[in-house]
Amino acid sequence: MAAGKSTAAANSGWVVFEDEAGQSMTPPRARTWGRRGSTPVVRVRGRGSGRVSMAGMTCYKPGERSRLFYAIREYRGRKNEPKGFGWKDYRDLVIRAHTQLGGPIVLVWDNLRMHLVAPLREFFEANASWLTVFQLPTYAPDLNPQEGIWSLVKRDIGNLAAADLGQVTRAVKRKLKMLQYRPEVIDGCLAGTGLTLSA
Repeated sequence: MAAGKSTAAANSGWVVFEDEAGQSMTPPRARTWGRRGSTPVVRVRGRGSGRVSMAGMTCYKPGERSRLFYAIREYRGRKNEPKGFGWKDYRDLVIRAHTQLGGPIVLVWDNLRMHLVAPLREFFEANASWLTVFQLPTYAPDLNPQEGIWSLVKRDIGNLAAADLGQVTRAVKRKLKMLQYRPEVIDGCLAGTGLTLSA
């Protein structure tokens, strides 16, 4: 996974996969139980402005408990309100992970335009002593275990008939908080990619 100056970080540090997702008031389709011959229908408003943006990091290191970090942002359609995460939000999430993990980080993420902006590149260069960054190939969500986390979150809120955006946000936070205490599930998301970490 790494070469040259990156090898030391990869050997002694955490491999951190980052990804983003979003959820509007319209819930994702999900399976549920119902009487035979009677398909259950969950009626939702599905209208109104607003979106919950999520950024998450699954963190792995041989011999250590897997970790999950995340950030949530609500967008309600107000004037001058940012629709999603900016480069400073990503920088702050990386710094938070580094502080709590207490070691070097090998960050693996996709080619989202916001990931490639000049201020973030400058931040990476200024912190090359503990941070190494790799871009995933284009259109390769199957290689990112954070996608598995989003799948679990969306499955959990699939039948939620939310009255407002705040209810969606609370449901997302509750599921992500629960997953933080389930390292075996976070490990399962890595296994689902077919990738492995060796000590």
